[in-house]
Amino acid sequence: MRLLVLLVLSVLFIIGMTARFKAHPLLVLIVTAVAYGLLGGMSPGAVIAAVNAGFGGTIGSIGLVILFGAIIGVFLEKSGGAMRIAESALALTGPRHTPLAMTLVGYVVSIPVFCDSAFVLLSPVNKALARRAKSTLAAGAIALSLGLYATHTMIPPTPGPVGAAGVLGADLGLVILWGAIVAMIAALAGWGFAAIVAARVNIAPDGNAPDADLTALPEQAAKPPSTPKALLPILLPLLLILARSIAELPARPLGAGEVAAVIGFLGQPVVALMSGALTAFLLPKRFDWGLLSVSGWVGQAVAAAAPIIVITGAGGAFGKVLQESGIADVIGSGLAGYEGVGVWLPLGIAAGIKTAQGSSTVAMITTAGLVAPLLPALGLDSPSATALCVVAIGAGGMMVSHANDSYFWVVTQFSGMSMDQGYRLQTLGTFVQGFAAALAIAVIAAMIL
Repeated sequence: MRLLVLLVLSVLFIIGMTARFKAHPLLVLIVTAVAYGLLGGMSPGAVIAAVNAGFGGTIGSIGLVILFGAIIGVFLEKSGGAMRIAESALALTGPRHTPLAMTLVGYVVSIPVFCDSAFVLLSPVNKALARRAKSTLAAGAIALSLGLYATHTMIPPTPGPVGAAGVLGADLGLVILWGAIVAMIAALAGWGFAAIVAARVNIAPDGNAPDADLTALPEQAAKPPSTPKALLPILLPLLLILARSIAELPARPLGAGEVAAVIGFLGQPVVALMSGALTAFLLPKRFDWGLLSVSGWVGQAVAAAAPIIVITGAGGAFGKVLQESGIADVIGSGLAGYEGVGVWLPLGIAAGIKTAQGSSTVAMITTAGLVAPLLPALGLDSPSATALCVVAIGAGGMMVSHANDSYFWVVTQFSGMSMDQGYRLQTLGTFVQGFAAALAIAVIAAMIL
């Protein structure tokens, strides 16, 4: 009982310090890990050993993956590649189907690009379409927002799902597989919400919403790469990782020879994301070695990735302390008579932490640390089940976006929404989308668990 009480108090402390006092999650998670271990009866030496092992082991497994993903995102954004993908989606759907086009764009672009910066970057495209169609800005803005959010929370190499996968030891290929399916269902639910609900809210495209500062984009963005070229850094690593997961299935569909060995090497997440980053260097119209410098695009990507990497490591440290404390046995025995809890527990925890403190990434990594020692008790310790657990945490991590979430303010301010409109559209939309994802996960869980 003492461990359970400490766990509840730990979660409340994390939420309070990060939400109310705006303390950095890294400091909060490490302090909580140490305090929990000491108060839970672990020796000081064992606590420090667990913190070091959890922090170092987690960063060692996913640190470079997050870093290379950030490099791909920065090059895609600053070269104009994201804009090119948006233009191609619009050409595919037609200007009369702006919400669908924005959903598809968001789904693809936010796989490597942070949803906040992607929304700012693509907001002018949505405004131009709304002006051309003489329609409300709200439908396209919410469709774009929810499309971005779907893959931001459920498909690597976005930091949230990568971090959660690292803490839980999940196969990234399987996370991509389940995440792509569930994120598409969630994105389509977001599109339906935008087309039915948001389309009824009148927001003039020429209102008070600020335009993105496109003058801040580099000169290369004026001559963006072709659509296939822009998609290559996104799709290449995903396909390599998926190929490795398929090759390593128990049935060994690709055999056990040299071909399988090569695919196994290239599909290692670090190698796959590094390959994607190298192809991203081809995106600028005119390559400049300065782009690879400390002050160039690579340097900017490193600066953006560093906080996420250390927060993920802190989440791993907290999870390791929980694991060593023996709380898994306590909760496992308590859950023994509750069949079917499964993925609903991590989803619910992530949703609660997300709603309370705002950051999807922090919510996902914290939840992963909490449930890591519980996977066997929840029946989620098989490779497919653990990967689905990561996606479930991502679905919870999008519910719900409101005033304590920076993304809420990006969407509302760049779309000219009032607070009331923001709650009716962005907040309710993320709930609808998360609920749709939860239903999809429940169906998949019923088939594989």
